[in-house]
Amino acid sequence: MHGNSPTDSDSMASDSITLTEEEMARYSRQISIPEFGKAGQEKLKNARAAVAGAGGLGSAVAIYLAAAGIGYIKIIDDDVVELSNLNRQILYSESDIGRDKAHSAEKKLRAINPNIEIAGINKRITEKNAVGLLKDVDAVVDCLDNFETRYVINDAAIEIGIPLFHGACMEMGGQVMTVMPKRTACLKCIFPNPPPHKKTPILGAVAGTIGTIQATEVIKFFVGMESLLTNKLLIYDSRFFSYDIIELERNEKCPSCGVI
Repeated sequence: MHGNSPTDSDSMASDSITLTEEEMARYSRQISIPEFGKAGQEKLKNARAAVAGAGGLGSAVAIYLAAAGIGYIKIIDDDVVELSNLNRQILYSESDIGRDKAHSAEKKLRAINPNIEIAGINKRITEKNAVGLLKDVDAVVDCLDNFETRYVINDAAIEIGIPLFHGACMEMGGQVMTVMPKRTACLKCIFPNPPPHKKTPILGAVAGTIGTIQATEVIKFFVGMESLLTNKLLIYDSRFFSYDIIELERNEKCPSCGVI
């Protein structure tokens, strides 16, 4: 499937791995969704996703992708768990303080779903290694905390040809958008200049809300649903429980994905 949308190719169905009886029982509630079915669950089992950043967003994304049965999940983060993380980074507990997030997350996710493959990668994403870290997956989820590295995975996703599922949160709100390389607006189209990088206040539950929206987008993509947040920026404000969607356009002169 690598580099293709499930709706663009029949390769995913032909390569599908048959579900075991135990998996049929585990995923029965989502298999019964009309748009899923057994075939949809088999697509998830074949899917390979990278979660870039294992903090507040990454915790929620990784938990729900693992629970949904994504067959291979790569967690990439070079940070260690701190006490101040625990209000929102629900993959961790006090016993994890001082340990690296990638391998702590890997251990927790294996316990959630032993039927899938989890790879914890304790590395910082850079321009030099981004393509190498992402070239063996079919999608990357942006759960990072700074735009400099977001731009790096944006460009790597475009080069490889895999979708990028962006999410960000701050204080009591956040945003989500989905990027299909060369087909929809990318991060550089919409955010040409990075905001200042600093530690920001954040309500833990907001990170969970944004992360679960991202996870839902990833699952819908792999199953083959077309109603994604492409060329759209979803804005969430928990103070007023409001959701707004801003229509986007690809910048043909974008330095990352433009044709000029």
